[in-house]
Amino acid sequence: PPSAEPAPESARPRIPIWLTLGAAVLIGVLTAAQARINGQLGLKLDDAFLAAFISFGSGLVIIAVLSVVLPSGRRGVGVLVRGVRAGEIPWWMLIGGAAGAFTVATQGLVVATIGVSLFTVGLVAGQTVSGLLIDRVGFGPSGVVAVTMPRIAGGALALVAVALSFGGAGVGSIPLWMLVLPFLAGAGIAWQQGANGRLRDRVGTPLTATLVNFIGGTFLLGIATLIHVLVEGPPNALPSEWWVYLGGAMGVTYIFTAAAIVAYTGVLLLGLASIVGQLLAAVLIDLIWPTFDASGDLRSVLVVAIALASVVVAVLPSRRRRRSQEGSFRAGPVRPRTKKPSRVFTLDA
Repeated sequence: PPSAEPAPESARPRIPIWLTLGAAVLIGVLTAAQARINGQLGLKLDDAFLAAFISFGSGLVIIAVLSVVLPSGRRGVGVLVRGVRAGEIPWWMLIGGAAGAFTVATQGLVVATIGVSLFTVGLVAGQTVSGLLIDRVGFGPSGVVAVTMPRIAGGALALVAVALSFGGAGVGSIPLWMLVLPFLAGAGIAWQQGANGRLRDRVGTPLTATLVNFIGGTFLLGIATLIHVLVEGPPNALPSEWWVYLGGAMGVTYIFTAAAIVAYTGVLLLGLASIVGQLLAAVLIDLIWPTFDASGDLRSVLVVAIALASVVVAVLPSRRRRRSQEGSFRAGPVRPRTKKPSRVFTLDA
């Protein structure tokens, strides 16, 4: 059966560390902004599934056009088709869109009620814990990344932030499922980033990996929307505000960016750096445009601060050690920190 080993390091160019981390922070900012936009679209339509379908569908149109217009897109699609036919690209590399569809549907279901900050804290915990496990088993494109105490401590702090957020004012009136879904969405995002990074290595471009995500996600959300309309009835009329339709473009940008840089950061570091952007954007959005009555604004800030601390604890020590060992601020693909050969996560096609 074909192997799912990461691409060799020599096949990837070296990229400045500030650029990869800055791109990851931008991913987080776009994720938080998309959450509020899709949440408002779902609220106006009274149909979170249709809102998610519109978001994914518009993103699919954008990425499909780019894939036709750009030579790298056409080349990547050709490699994808040949790889699937030859059995060289396993099925699990093709279903990252399922995690994206679940995340966007969750945004439409809960963000208009619980706010971006609380949604983001759940996402933080899910991404951190899942990213830690995914890096440990070597599922991501950078192979096995060692589990260190700072990483474990960072994951624990993220869970503390989630636990504290459950005690906030107004949270008691929120259904439990609205608080659990963001955690599951965060776990799915971490898995999606690993699968997309592997697919990107196989097809040679993040453009095609992004296209595969949007095809799968749009298909699943189309089925979910149809079922929901048949059961619950038709949604409200489409809103006239232009900005509620920007979620798809944001999704294209951050999924493309994540697929491009995950081989250089690892799944956990990508997730944690993007969390910085998510947290900062989430606090600003909820301060400017609040949702439920969080009379404990101080608690909200404290929760976000703890979650942000989880990023600092997990990332900075390992980054300092790597810079001192390599004597450079330029980062290539993540290398295992042990001299022993790394185990590689493999799956049959």
